[in-house]
Amino acid sequence: MGMKDQFQEKSEQFQQQAKQRAQQGKEQMQSRGRRRDEDMDEQRRRRESEERVDQDYEV
Repeated sequence: MGMKDQFQEKSEQFQQQAKQRAQQGKEQMQSRGRRRDEDMDEQRRRRESEERVDQDYEV
């Protein structure tokens, strides 16, 4: 195997690794976004519940 072949093989390996890292980063960002949405929903539900309780006692 010549130097050119070795260089090309290494280059292809680096490209493949970069693609894998990019995909992993994308998946992590998506899961963080989902978690943030779930947290916001939970906070909204808790706030609405507290407001209902407050309204019940304001009679």
